[in-house]
Amino acid sequence: MKFFLTAWCSLLTMIAVAQPGIMDGSLAQAKQDLSLSFFSAFDFALTLALLFGLIGAFKIYQNWQMGKDRIDSAVAAWFFAAFFMILSGPFLRALFGI
Repeated sequence: MKFFLTAWCSLLTMIAVAQPGIMDGSLAQAKQDLSLSFFSAFDFALTLALLFGLIGAFKIYQNWQMGKDRIDSAVAAWFFAAFFMILSGPFLRALFGI
């Protein structure tokens, strides 16, 4: 049964690989469109990281001035939110090969 299932999956992958390709001009146009929209999305991610950092800094400063103890979790939460947005740009750039 396992052999039959393995053979069937292998056959399906060969059929899927044998699909007709896209013409070179269309592929180049799609890559260009993706790169144009990606860089605007990358700039947007950096802008969001900046906003997360600024808002987090103001909220933490306010809590600190109000005398609240244990602001460590808020510092970590805002820091890692901004850090995630900064790292999402290079990750997406590597994922799409742009």
